[in-house]
Amino acid sequence: MTSMLNRVVVLQGGISSEREVSLLSGRGVADALRAKGLDVDVWDPATDSVGMLEEGGYDAAFIALHGKLGEDGSIQGLLNCLGLPYTGPGVVASAIAIDKEMTKAIWSDAGIPVPAGARLSARSSDAELLSAIDAFGKTGLVVKPGHDGSSIGVTKILPEALSLESLREAVRNAAACDAGEVLAEEYIQGREFTVAVLDGEALPVIEIIAPEGSYDFQNKYYTDSVRYECPAKLSEAESAALRAACEKAFRTLGCRGWSRIDAMRRPEGGFALLEINTSPGMTPHSLVPMAARSVGLDYGELCLKVLGLAQTD
Repeated sequence: MTSMLNRVVVLQGGISSEREVSLLSGRGVADALRAKGLDVDVWDPATDSVGMLEEGGYDAAFIALHGKLGEDGSIQGLLNCLGLPYTGPGVVASAIAIDKEMTKAIWSDAGIPVPAGARLSARSSDAELLSAIDAFGKTGLVVKPGHDGSSIGVTKILPEALSLESLREAVRNAAACDAGEVLAEEYIQGREFTVAVLDGEALPVIEIIAPEGSYDFQNKYYTDSVRYECPAKLSEAESAALRAACEKAFRTLGCRGWSRIDAMRRPEGGFALLEINTSPGMTPHSLVPMAARSVGLDYGELCLKVLGLAQTD
């Protein structure tokens, strides 16, 4: 399809908590596509009008928006109305994927392993919080916004620090990022991995080795203290099993184009899939470009590949 593309618009910025990351992603993608000879504009929903998309004469849109209005089906619905092909999953898959609890429920029903957990909110009663501690808190709890990304608003509570008060504070912090929707999950204290899926096929597994296990927003994008192993040091059978699970997770949600799936390996063995990112980061610290490089696909070629999968619902 890319041979038929000439004029492209890169969507970046937006209004979510991941705006600054999105601007970095968009800048990288736009520069790479220009270097490949394409005529590229950029469009920011926070500052630019829809009329620009309507009147731009674009052949396709590369979505480099992250989080709210970028990965939740909103921008996908607008582009469908405009008849403008776009990268990544469509409206329904995007709307499901950004809801972490709904995603987990669908995956679990399909036999895909996920962490145990429950949906909470800033209005949850003490009884509901204590129930979550009793049900899932043996190894600690991870509390996170139900619809946000980049580890924003995430709190990890170790067993010795887990109490009604610490959980209430963590829920309050997460709810402030996401209009009250919060997910509390068992804390899996194991190895951390991510898997990019491109056109339905999983790329090599990446292991994320963060200082003190803290793969937070700062470490993700603004430091060099995190180590990555690509491909991850797993047995051939383990790597194949994780890649197959991620491919199934991608299909089960009805995704297309590309995505990135995060997973943990339990200390006793076996993986649990955490969540899916339907508009992965494309910054200098991002992981999909790293996985692509390991199979001989450089950043510019990756951008062209993703763009070539653009379509409407």
